Amino acid sequence: MLIALLAKAAAPLLNAPLVLRLRRNHGLEHGTIHLLNRQRFTLSGVSTLSGFVLVGDVPTDKVKKAAEEALRRFQRGEAALAVHPNCGTNLVVTAALMASIGAVGFVGTTARQAWERFSLVLLGMLLAAAFSLPLGMAVQQHFTTTGDMGDLELLHVARREVRLRGRKLVLHHVRTL
Repeated sequence: MLIALLAKAAAPLLNAPLVLRLRRNHGLEHGTIHLLNRQRFTLSGVSTLSGFVLVGDVPTDKVKKAAEEALRRFQRGEAALAVHPNCGTNLVVTAALMASIGAVGFVGTTARQAWERFSLVLLGMLLAAAFSLPLGMAVQQHFTTTGDMGDLELLHVARREVRLRGRKLVLHHVRTL
C-alpha cells in the first residue's frame, strides 16, 4: 500500500526519538481508550511527549488499570490497539481529501462553471468521505501512532477536575517515561 511505502521512506523522521515518543504515547492513549470504551466510558484524549491526557468522567483506578493493561497487550504484540476509529487523524484525512477534491474541482472556474461542476464535485467529496476512514486508519497505523512501545513505562495517573462554562470536566494525565 502507498501509505506503508511513504512511511518506510519517512522512517528516519518517524523513528526520531521525540517523534517516536509521541507516536508511542498516542498509541498507548488509543489502547487505553479502547479498553475503557469496552466498559462503556466515553472519552477523548490528546497525546504529549510526557504521556497523554484523557477527558471524561472515569474513575482514576479504571484509567490506571486500562493503561497498564494496554501497555501489557502492546508488549505481547497487540499492535492493532494503537489505531482508533475516532482519532483526530481520521478527521484530518477526511478534511484534506474533501478540500483537495473541492480545490481541484473548482480551481480556475467561473461561477457558472462551478455550478455546472457542483454535483460532480459533491459526489467526489461524498466518495472521499466514504473511503477516508480506512485511509485515516492506515495513516494512524503507519504515521501518527505505533504499537511498538519499546521501553515505555507508565509513571502515574493524575486526576484533575476543572470547570468549563459551568460544567465539570474530568482530566486524567497519564504520565510515561
